[in-house]
Amino acid sequence: MDSTPHSMITDSLQQGIENGVSWLLDNHRPEGFWVGNLETNSCMEAEWVLAMHFLGVENDPKYESVVRAILNEQRPDGSWEVYYQAPIGDINATVECYTALRASGMPVDALPLHKARKWILEHGGLGGLRVFTRYWLALFGEWPWDATPALPPEIIFLPSWAPFNVYQFASWARGTIIPLTVLSARRPVRKFPPEHRIDELFPETRDRFDYRSAGKGYTSFRQRLFYLSDRLLSRYTGFPFHPGRKLAIRQCLEWIIRHQEADGAWSGIQPPWIYSLMALHVEGYALDHPVLAAGLDAWNQHWKFEKNRATYLQASDTPVWDTLLSLLALLDCRQDFNSTPQMQAALEWILNEQVMARGDWQVYVKDVEPGGWAFERQNDFYPDVDDTAVAIIVLLRLLPAIQGSGLRSRVDPAVRKAVAWMNAMQSSNGGWGAFDKDNNSRFITLIPFCDFGETLDPSSVDVTAHVLEALGLLGRGMDDPVVARAYRYVRSEQEEDGSWFGRWGVNHIYGTAAVLPALEAIGEDMNAPYVQKAAQWIVDHQNPDGGWGESCGSYMDITLRGCGPSTASQTGWALMALVATGSHAYDQVIEQGLAWLLATQRADGTWDEPQYTGTGFPGYGIGERTDIAKAVDNLDQGSELARGFMLNYNMYRHYFPLMAMGKAQHHLLKRK
Repeated sequence: MDSTPHSMITDSLQQGIENGVSWLLDNHRPEGFWVGNLETNSCMEAEWVLAMHFLGVENDPKYESVVRAILNEQRPDGSWEVYYQAPIGDINATVECYTALRASGMPVDALPLHKARKWILEHGGLGGLRVFTRYWLALFGEWPWDATPALPPEIIFLPSWAPFNVYQFASWARGTIIPLTVLSARRPVRKFPPEHRIDELFPETRDRFDYRSAGKGYTSFRQRLFYLSDRLLSRYTGFPFHPGRKLAIRQCLEWIIRHQEADGAWSGIQPPWIYSLMALHVEGYALDHPVLAAGLDAWNQHWKFEKNRATYLQASDTPVWDTLLSLLALLDCRQDFNSTPQMQAALEWILNEQVMARGDWQVYVKDVEPGGWAFERQNDFYPDVDDTAVAIIVLLRLLPAIQGSGLRSRVDPAVRKAVAWMNAMQSSNGGWGAFDKDNNSRFITLIPFCDFGETLDPSSVDVTAHVLEALGLLGRGMDDPVVARAYRYVRSEQEEDGSWFGRWGVNHIYGTAAVLPALEAIGEDMNAPYVQKAAQWIVDHQNPDGGWGESCGSYMDITLRGCGPSTASQTGWALMALVATGSHAYDQVIEQGLAWLLATQRADGTWDEPQYTGTGFPGYGIGERTDIAKAVDNLDQGSELARGFMLNYNMYRHYFPLMAMGKAQHHLLKRK
C-alpha cells in the first residue's frame, strides 16, 4: 500500500468530522438527550383524525394542521405510500387517508379526493384491504363487523402455556390485540354524517360488494381451518348470550389500564395507544377520565413534530436509541468526555433510563432481575435487547473516561444488571429477538387477523450482532457458551451472496454492517473466507458516486438487495463494515465513500436524507428472514410493502455517517 498521504487523511475529513460533531452538540436537548423526528406514513395522521371522530373530541387545536399533513403527503397520482418513493402507492394508506379527509368535512368533489378515488378504483377498490383498515371502516359503519376477523376477549383467560395466549404474540401485536378484542366484541359504530360517508368507493352499491373476498385467498388446509374457526367466532359474537364475556372484557380493561405508560401512551407505539383509548371509551370511560385525558394529551407532548406548516404524529419516540448512538458517534470521533458537558449530561440521562421494573418479558423469563433499556423515554413494560446491547457498548467504552469518578459506581452495577438480563433473553436458537425470548410460534400467524406486518418477534441477526459486540467488549470470545451459540446462529443466517438480512434496518447493508463489527469484537479471524465474502458484497454494491444505498423494496425484490440511491446512513453502515475487517485492501473504496459523505454534507454539518432506512415490519408476518421466491404468492404485497411498516429516523442521517468518518479516519491513519 502506498504510504504517501491520501486525500482523505487531510483537513477535509477532519473538518467534516468537526462540523458533524458541532451539529450534534448544538442539537443536544437541555433535558440531557438527543432525539430526532420519526417519520412513517400518513396512516398515523389519518387514524388520529378518525379516532377523534370516534371519541367525539372537538376543537382540538392541531386538527386542521394534522389534516394538512395528510394532504402534504399525497402522491401526484392521488395515492399515499408506505415509504419515500415507493414504486406505487398503498391501497390501505390511501383508503384510510381518503376516509379521514371525508370525515374532516372535505367535499367528495375536492381534487385530492377525486384523484385518490380514481387511484383506489383503478387498483382493485376495497376488496384487498388489510385487517386493520377493515376494522377502521367497521368502526364507522363503512364495513360490516361480521366481515372482520373475530377477536374474542376471552383470549385473556388463556394461560401462558396455551398456544394462543396473548404472550405468544409479539409485544406490539399483544398491546394492539387486547383493546381490539373489546372493540371486536362490542362492535361499536360511530357513523359519519350522510354527506361524509364513502359511498362513492362502492361504485356497484354496497349491497353488491363482496365483503368476504379476503377469505377466498386461503389455500392451505390450515388456513381454511382457521378461516372457518374465525367465521364461527364471528357468529358467536352475534349471539345474545356469551358466558364469561363480561369478566373477559373487564380483565382486558384492567390489563390495558395497568399497561399505560407514565407519558399517557401505551407500549411506546401508536396502534396499542389509539385502540386502547377507543376500547376504554366504548366501555364508558369519559374523555376527562384521568386515563383517557392522559392518553389524549400525550400527543401534545413529544409525539408530534411540525414540517411544511403541518403537524405530523409519530408512531414512536426514539430518545434512548438516538442518545446512545449519538454518544457512540462522539466516541468514534474521539470527542473528550470530560470536556464535553453534553456527553456528561447524556450519560446521566441514560443511567436514569435503565428499566428496573418488571415487564411482560417475565412471563417466559422467570427469576431474572430487570436491567434493560427501552427504545422510548416511557416504556417500562417493554425494554428491548437492541437498546440494552448498545447501552452496554456505550457504558463500557466510557469506562476509561470515568475512572475515579462517582459515575463509575453507577456504571458498573448498571452493566452487570443489563448483561444478566440480556443473557437471559437469549433464544433457544442462539439469537436474540427484540422484546421477548423464543417468540416464534408460526402457528399464530395463520389467524385471519394476522394479515398485517409482523405478529412475531423471533431472533434477528442485527440484534444478535449488537449483543455479540457488547459481549466482545466484555472480553468474551468464542470459548464463552453464550457467544458460541450466538456465533453459530449468525453463521447459519448468512446469505449465499455473503450478506446478512437486516430485520430492523434496510436491509442487507444494515445486517452485514451489524455482523462484521460484532465478529471483530469477539475475536473472529477477519480474513476468514466467509468474512471476506461479506466485505466483497459491500464493495460490489458501492454506487458509482461513491456512496451506498438500498431500497425498502429489497424486502420483496431480491434484485434490489444493496441497490438504491446513496444515503448518508447506509453509506455510514457500509464504511463501518469495511473498516471492521481491519484490511487496508479496501482503503480506496473507503476513501470514495468518505468523499461522497464530505461532498454531500451540508454547511451546518449534517446530511439530507428523505429515504426511509429504518424498518418496523418487512411485512412477512413471521418477523424474520424468509425465502421470498417461495413466500411471495402468500404475502399479498409487492415492493410497495402493503403489509410493511417503514421508518425514517431523522437522526440516522447524522450519527451513522459521523461514526463512519471517525472510525475510517482512525483506520486510515494506521496505514503504513
